[in-house]
Amino acid sequence: MTEFQEKLRQQHEESMHRELEALLGTGGGAEVETSRKDFEGFKTLFHRFLQVKGPAVDWAKIHRPPDDSIQPYEKIRSKGLPADISASLNKLVVVKLNGGLGTSMGCKGPKSLISVRNENTFLDLTVQQIQHLNKTFDADVPLVLMNSFNTDEDTKKILQKYSQHRVQIHTFNQSRYPRINKESLLPIAENMGVSGENAEAWYPPGHGDIYASFSNSGLLDRLLAEGKEFIFVSNIDNLGATVDLFILHHLMSQPAERRCEFIMEVTDKTRADVKGGTLIQYEDHLRLLEIAQVPKAHVDEFKSITKFKIFNTNNLWISLPAIKRLQEKNAMDLEIIVNPKTLEGGLNVLQLETAVGAAIKSFKNALGVNVPRSRFLPVKTSSDLLLVMSNLYSLDAGSLIMSPKREFPTTPHVKLGGCFTKVQEFLFRFEDIPDMLELDHLTVSGDVTFGKNVSLKGTVIIIANHGDRIDIPAGAMLENKIVSGNLRILDH
Repeated sequence: MTEFQEKLRQQHEESMHRELEALLGTGGGAEVETSRKDFEGFKTLFHRFLQVKGPAVDWAKIHRPPDDSIQPYEKIRSKGLPADISASLNKLVVVKLNGGLGTSMGCKGPKSLISVRNENTFLDLTVQQIQHLNKTFDADVPLVLMNSFNTDEDTKKILQKYSQHRVQIHTFNQSRYPRINKESLLPIAENMGVSGENAEAWYPPGHGDIYASFSNSGLLDRLLAEGKEFIFVSNIDNLGATVDLFILHHLMSQPAERRCEFIMEVTDKTRADVKGGTLIQYEDHLRLLEIAQVPKAHVDEFKSITKFKIFNTNNLWISLPAIKRLQEKNAMDLEIIVNPKTLEGGLNVLQLETAVGAAIKSFKNALGVNVPRSRFLPVKTSSDLLLVMSNLYSLDAGSLIMSPKREFPTTPHVKLGGCFTKVQEFLFRFEDIPDMLELDHLTVSGDVTFGKNVSLKGTVIIIANHGDRIDIPAGAMLENKIVSGNLRILDH
């Protein structure tokens, strides 16, 4: 760095520290201590953000991972299970990332409280799965929710309804970091409040924050004291992320000197997943490469299915003692993801974030496991919701199982237009969910509604032009059809 840049960097850092201290002065009580810990983490991130310029990776150093660093799931499954798998389960903790809101699907409050199947929410299904596991194997697997300041209050109100379930539920809060003005690189917050105009001043800093906030909350030490050894971390909206006993056994059966401290579940890329993070070999380490870290000239290469064949499902198995060791040494080196946002008033801000999977390079004997696609079933949009509500799946103890009546194990490709974005509108447009067992591809655009007992097969494209409306009549069977124009069915 030139002398000028170095002075500028120091000025930015000093100004940031002053502003953060001033903000802490506006808070009160226990909140200040929590925020002080959060701000320490933010200062570290901000310091590194000022140091790093340009892409985080040198493209010439990127190599495909060695064959033995990504194991096929079948190989791990073929080892079978021991008689005492419950002993392994008793050393496991399930952690769900529960910091997100349902705003992108038109819902208020935490995303985990959206109903996805038979009136069950994401959280209901998670609790049912773990309760079933604990009852079946007479085990004690606790559930831990990583909430954010956006979801904590609403989630805690709901948790009371599970008090009679055979699942211990713990929560801890992700850090709360200040959004910074893109030009001045200073916080936009006026005070420590999170309401009113100040609501947009804060953000939860990505799921890479799990290591620090888990440790700061005291929960990490408490679970270690209870004899827990591994956490299974996944997004709460991934309905395929259930506890897999074969992967758990693989972790537990390794000799101590070769103990695998981190497993990332990956799966084969399809055209829909080209933006997903992938595993690479970089300077003798297995490393997660996210699209945000790729130099612009290489983005197309990153998206190619031939060079990078797999992507990260964000189902991760991580050693608790290893997290403790790395946190104490401050050795968790996570790449920064700079997320630019424009607020409602037009102000440009930056969010500094990290990803939980990026820590893979810091753990010993880390491994990728190439799992079946069924372990990646995220519900990000109403198109995903249509799939999981349909007869393609049946519900068994909180887990979604693909129907044996479907000839192909792949899920259909569904694209619903803007009229279906919000869950309420989506439910209004389907009198009930169509039969989709033989569907390959569905595209719906414009003002379209579906009657009862509709059956969709092959490739179906329904397009209502602007000002037109199409009502698919009750009992209709559409197979390899394009429907366009105007079709109104009115009550007489």
